[in-house]
Amino acid sequence: MLMHENIYLSTEQAAAYLNIKERKLYDLVASGTVPCSKVTGKWLFPRGALDRWIAAGLTHPAGFSAEAPPPIIGGSHDLLLEWAVRRSNSSLALLSEGSEAGLDRLGRNEVAMASIHLHDEPPAKASEGARALDVGLLPAHEQDANLRAVLAAQGLHDAVVLAFARREQGLLLASGNPLGIADLTTAITANARFGLRQKGAGAQLLLQTLLARFGLATAALSAVSVPYPTGQDLALGIRAGEIDCGIATRSVAATHGLDFVPLVWEKFDLVMRRRVYFEPGPQALFALMRRPEFSRQAQALGGYDVSEAGTIRLNR
Repeated sequence: MLMHENIYLSTEQAAAYLNIKERKLYDLVASGTVPCSKVTGKWLFPRGALDRWIAAGLTHPAGFSAEAPPPIIGGSHDLLLEWAVRRSNSSLALLSEGSEAGLDRLGRNEVAMASIHLHDEPPAKASEGARALDVGLLPAHEQDANLRAVLAAQGLHDAVVLAFARREQGLLLASGNPLGIADLTTAITANARFGLRQKGAGAQLLLQTLLARFGLATAALSAVSVPYPTGQDLALGIRAGEIDCGIATRSVAATHGLDFVPLVWEKFDLVMRRRVYFEPGPQALFALMRRPEFSRQAQALGGYDVSEAGTIRLNR
């Protein structure tokens, strides 16, 4: 594990890290409670000393010890994220199993971050808890499936949700669109062979949500039984003639020379614990997201809006 004795946080960063107001942090400084140092008129807070200060006040069972998560981003696969992880030299690895699987691993401390693009299940299947989260906990403009899932997740009381991009999702089709598919309805009526994603994948949840509008379930589709774990796998399945269509991003379609029928724009977010936000690997990734080359790459891939990249959407 990397040590952070030489990482110093500003007052704003330290307050966010501790999830308290800056006024409260100044009170702690005045009382000599929190470790800090004043340099050229500004307070600095050693990250390592803050960690020890927090740990010193923990109440936990005998034998308990908190472990740092491995430097892995679990969850959904994305071409722009894959590029950014490499380009930033973040030393982070990707484990692409689907959005819900990524959140589950984050809750179990098995990954440092989760990349998610969740969609609400059909209303008939929505839990009472999920419906309860629709009202009152979030401002109206932030009431979306990603944030609701994080708020409902077990063990993520210290979660930070960071905007990565908005992405365009749609139907991937063979080059030339030989079946003449114009939308989801015509794909169904044409008895097109669908490639499905694994349970809990964001694209699969999106398909279920869209089908629910027609009163249909995935069982009504002509679908291949074996799931395709990522959009890349789905694209290769179409090119190999195994399937006729499936849901993935515009960037995947463009990369593989496939036709694309747009369906929705969605939020693609990064979720992590507050402490992980300040780790060197994630910080390298976030720094790249603020540079012009990130926007250029998003434009080159197609189907991205990165105007809000790096915005903190939730800090519990």
